[in-house]
Amino acid sequence: MNDRTDYAALIGLDWADQKHDVCLLVPGQAAPERLTLANTPEAIHDWLAQLRQRFGGRPVALALEKTRSGLVHTLMQYDFVVLYPLNAAAVARYRQAFAPSRAKDDPVDAELLLDLLAKHREDFRPWTPDTATTRELAALGEARRQAVNLRTNLSNRLTAALKSYYRQALELIGEDVYSPLALDFLTKWPSLPAVQRAKPETVRRFYSAHNSRRADVIEERLQLIAAATALTTDAAIVEPAMLTVQMLVEQLRALAVAIRRYETRQAALFAAHEDAPLFQSFPGAGAIFAPRLLAAFGSDRTRYDSARSIQQYSGIAPVTERSGNRCWVHWRWGCPKFLRQSFHEYANESIRHSLWARAFYENQRQLGKAHAAAIRSLAFKWQRIMWRCWQDRTPYNEVYYLTKLQQRGSKLLKLIAEPAEQTA
Repeated sequence: MNDRTDYAALIGLDWADQKHDVCLLVPGQAAPERLTLANTPEAIHDWLAQLRQRFGGRPVALALEKTRSGLVHTLMQYDFVVLYPLNAAAVARYRQAFAPSRAKDDPVDAELLLDLLAKHREDFRPWTPDTATTRELAALGEARRQAVNLRTNLSNRLTAALKSYYRQALELIGEDVYSPLALDFLTKWPSLPAVQRAKPETVRRFYSAHNSRRADVIEERLQLIAAATALTTDAAIVEPAMLTVQMLVEQLRALAVAIRRYETRQAALFAAHEDAPLFQSFPGAGAIFAPRLLAAFGSDRTRYDSARSIQQYSGIAPVTERSGNRCWVHWRWGCPKFLRQSFHEYANESIRHSLWARAFYENQRQLGKAHAAAIRSLAFKWQRIMWRCWQDRTPYNEVYYLTKLQQRGSKLLKLIAEPAEQTA
């Protein structure tokens, strides 16, 4: 990177919940200017308007720590501000070089950000925002995943509550305790005595209305209901547990509506995106992973100048540390966790949809790697393929890729053929 833009000013900005500390240096000026901004939209917009007027709209470089703060979105609205989001861990290490005690002070941090920008600007890439559609897809993907994580948490709590007084329900509602069938069942029959009072035909109609129509499964469940004995009849245990189940059912039902809203909006945006066909082409990407992969790469084709760049930034590429005769290889701790999760989870899903991905994973396991390590290796390989497709704007083609493997004499083809030979 070699940024030689002639900036009217260099700015270090340390943001916080209550205030923002600013350190501004005009080239040729002996000492930087310092000021504090209130964390209000009015104060920030007034300051930016003053900057525009003072420097006649000429570009200014502004360094701040990478953040999810709304401040970044505010700064994006001003075309004369060139953002340099710096890694928080890198800034912390730079701070420790001058303060080994790890003492932290916001005004000093603003000076450190300015110092990094003034002395090492060529080592940083100015941030180019994605299109509005891509940024919204990224936000939706992460928000949906947080909702799914919350659903998992509530489901675990619901399972624990049912085990305390109504274990039979876990067999009567199926594997997913957050499914519409499960939630409706627990609303209608929140205890074993309640479901035992119901007529068998009523229970049959309930399952049929929820598209659970296997006669043998329904009969097994009816027999279970008839023969079941309550774990406890102690009202001091049962009544609070039933109220807890009711609360969790209501939360899970509301959460299901919210997740559907996220997915509906995500699907509409993704369908209209120019890169949608590209990311839909990856085996198993589907309605969930395709938008997440698109958001992971973004719209700016200059952001990652090689597959290695995104492999390292996303945390999929391992880190090697050497000291004397000691060598240690480990995964990256400092990376965007959701980004790493997206590639890891897609690689895991791809095993079910891609011949070579399945063969590669099984080979990694045979070599002694744990499941997670084998999936990371597969994600590393997928990222190289995705980066090339993304750069060339060419959808992935499994047949074409397998043909290329054959031309290169890849051992993966042999691994793919071996299961077929064993079956024969």
